[in-house]
Amino acid sequence: MEITDVRLKKNISEGKLKAVASITIDNEFVVHDIKVINGDKGLFIAMPSVKTADGTYRDIAHPISSDVRFKIQEAIISKYNEAD
Repeated sequence: MEITDVRLKKNISEGKLKAVASITIDNEFVVHDIKVINGDKGLFIAMPSVKTADGTYRDIAHPISSDVRFKIQEAIISKYNEAD
């Protein structure tokens, strides 16, 4: 799997949400609405989710392994840092 494109929309308001990203995988598959959040331990990503009827949130797309999650997070955070 190769992340072939990362697009970022920075959030200019104050708060923990810093940007919203879209990634393209292998020039064939796109995942939108990945959030870049500033947490207690620094920046991290939150995968796209929907609010369920009981008020909880459930991811609608997510990596299966921690290695893939790290690869996605690294590509997005790197793009975020380049945009500063």
